[in-house]
Amino acid sequence: MITVVLPTLDSERGLVGALGALIPAAAAGVVSQVVVADGGSTDKTIAIADELGCDIVSAPRGRGTQLAAGAAPARQPWLLFLHSDTILEEGWFREVSTFIERMEDRGEGDRRAAVFTFALDDYAFLARLLEQVVRLRCFLFGLPYGDQGLLISRRHYDRLGGFKPIPLMEDVDIVRRIGRRRISYLRARAVTSAVRYRREGYWRRWARNAGCLTLFALRVPPHVIARFYG
Repeated sequence: MITVVLPTLDSERGLVGALGALIPAAAAGVVSQVVVADGGSTDKTIAIADELGCDIVSAPRGRGTQLAAGAAPARQPWLLFLHSDTILEEGWFREVSTFIERMEDRGEGDRRAAVFTFALDDYAFLARLLEQVVRLRCFLFGLPYGDQGLLISRRHYDRLGGFKPIPLMEDVDIVRRIGRRRISYLRARAVTSAVRYRREGYWRRWARNAGCLTLFALRVPPHVIARFYG
């Protein structure tokens, strides 16, 4: 039913958890293929992916390029794009199955997509506050980011032209093409690592992300934004 696509780059720390959350879904027949699109890892990322039975493709470094490369060999009618440091909470696949069945029954599988609820693996107050900020952003502007995952039918993905080969903001770009009114928000949480937020500071990283989004809205080329993003 679903091919899961994960872009990786020296992702050994988070990859085991991300892939482990897919095992119950694979046992239930919901996930039939996992593609790891690697951008040149030098750690144990490839070995972990291979050991856990993933299909592995190599691609030039850059999340948009890697996601597009990972989708190319997908064999299933639905695609689920995830970040390698994001763990889907227990039972997520039941809600996904219900969504897919509902879309197919209504004939809307090639017109709608879905994302998960954003969460961070940190008990800090700032983590909870940022989660609320993300919910507000999604409600007001219809702009989920890639760390919320993206569930989309292969037909719909192909019709939209897929992910563009850009170094960042690929998630915002494809969400805009899908359209805010055609995105469903699932209750299941996608729990993302808060390591970067803790290391850089919650407000500093949030401000940088907001700055990147503003530059993208002003049509600054993504490769220029990538230098700012670091």
